[in-house]
Amino acid sequence: MANNNLSGGLYIGLLSGTSIDGVDSALVRLSDQGMVEETLATATTPFPRGMAEEIRSLGAKTPLERVCEIDYRLADAFAAAATSMLEQAPANEVVTAIGCHGQTIWHNSQSYPPTSVQLGDANRIAAQTGIQVVTDFRRRDIAEGGQGAPLAPAFHKHCLSKPHESKAILNLGGIANITLLPIEAPASTPVSGFDTGPANTLLDAWIRKCHGISYDGGGRWAATGNVDGNLLTRLLEDPYFIQPPPKSTGPEHFSLEWLLKHLDQSFAAEDVQATLVELTAASVAESINRWGGADIDRIYVCGGGAHNQLLMQRLREWCHPTDVTTTASIGIDPDYVEALAFAWLAWARLNHLPGNLPCVTGAHRPAVLGSLYAI
Repeated sequence: MANNNLSGGLYIGLLSGTSIDGVDSALVRLSDQGMVEETLATATTPFPRGMAEEIRSLGAKTPLERVCEIDYRLADAFAAAATSMLEQAPANEVVTAIGCHGQTIWHNSQSYPPTSVQLGDANRIAAQTGIQVVTDFRRRDIAEGGQGAPLAPAFHKHCLSKPHESKAILNLGGIANITLLPIEAPASTPVSGFDTGPANTLLDAWIRKCHGISYDGGGRWAATGNVDGNLLTRLLEDPYFIQPPPKSTGPEHFSLEWLLKHLDQSFAAEDVQATLVELTAASVAESINRWGGADIDRIYVCGGGAHNQLLMQRLREWCHPTDVTTTASIGIDPDYVEALAFAWLAWARLNHLPGNLPCVTGAHRPAVLGSLYAI
């Protein structure tokens, strides 16, 4: 970047993803050029008891009063997470801004009208923290003809490109999204990025239904089952998997109801879980092979799925001989890559720089993303 008026500083990134398991937060020092100089603190703050289920229950028929109540309470959760980060900032430094993704309750960029809705009142976060807040990142990209997702590839390109390594950054949150970074990715080099399909959203939904717990730690329950090849084939026949990028999806599509349509009483519950692990690994690998990943040297995994040992094992098998590791190997905690991305997006907004990649989202042009809530 040639603009000499750019400024860095301390930023906080806040994110609650489609897994709805709490608020991920990161306090990061960014250089004037927007490079990560130091990550000072990270944390995951669980939601108050019962809130995750309340969020999942939101739908088209939810009364507006109820939506507004959860918007208010989510703001308190985000503000509390930000406050814990402020307490760990150096005494002689101030935080420039908070980049808050909010909690997505609906994302369907291919409907009419295209829509992406996040909750967590930024006015309330700014009032409680005394820090300006940047939020509502997705809808400007949608207004420019894009899908509003994925947004992390712009951060990956800016901060994680290396001159001698072609890499993929694979985020395994509720939905799996991938960024393909070619060797020496200057501004003129196209970067590919898109949602490959489900990651944890179906795994979590199925174990909640069967055992009443929020996730399958380490993939241990799935490891007791066997992959059902016929079921896997049927799941992979969903048109989304062969739809070319740009594309994005969410639990609105890959829902428990979507899964149940493919099941009958003959399936053992643990076999379904094992097959869902295989679905994620297979759809990621096939997406990489189909859309430009043949020359990838290494795949760096982040997000909650990086802790699912069975899923990581299956990814390595499906992606062989490409090396599959986590972003920890390049010094970035896999749990907080997305939080860092939204801190960076706040930096881009304050410096009036585009936060989207049209080649990724399908937008007509680069655009400055996010609404600023001043103090």
